[in-house]
Amino acid sequence: MPEPFVKTSSRVISIPRANIDTDQICPARFLKITDKANLADALFFDWRFTPDGARRVPPSFIDEPHNAGRQLLVVGDNFGSGSSREHAPWALRAWGVRAIFSTSFADIFKGNCLKNALLPIVVSAERLAALQALAVSNPDGEWTVDLESQKVTLPNGGSFAFEIDPFARTMILAGTDEIGYVLSRLPEIEAWEATHPARVETGEPRLGREGVAAR
Repeated sequence: MPEPFVKTSSRVISIPRANIDTDQICPARFLKITDKANLADALFFDWRFTPDGARRVPPSFIDEPHNAGRQLLVVGDNFGSGSSREHAPWALRAWGVRAIFSTSFADIFKGNCLKNALLPIVVSAERLAALQALAVSNPDGEWTVDLESQKVTLPNGGSFAFEIDPFARTMILAGTDEIGYVLSRLPEIEAWEATHPARVETGEPRLGREGVAAR
């Protein structure tokens, strides 16, 4: 089950690149890893490490000390395109990312993010440009993402609302998934089933295996 998520305040990392695909986020050679917690180093691996596994010198921006612990990303258009691997949001969450701002996300990636309590926040091109400029002018300012009120508050005092799938929002706030949600409604389901017969006879003849009406 994903952890419940209501609100976070964090500095941001700006990655002003478009079309960052899932193979850049989490290369395919890490897909055999099934423990989500072990995927933090896989995040943007080829940006951060040499082919023999040594950390790049100078380090990639994501490994710069001042970026440690930042939970918010501001990225370019079409983030998460490419193959539909759930390991990409797993790696982002393992590193500590809780929300990503972009003008668009690949559909399957967006769905996988929501299933892992990672917020893909869609903004207009104009707002994205303003957010990227703010990240440059005030790199240590904290932004607050509030899922309950669906509002982002910026360090300059501004704020804006964001949209998210209502059912996904319910599950993320509760820290559950589709199966957990159904199980939470089990008493209501059982009460409904108790008052509704399992089969309702319509009076129409039933068909046998060969499609002939049974007598």
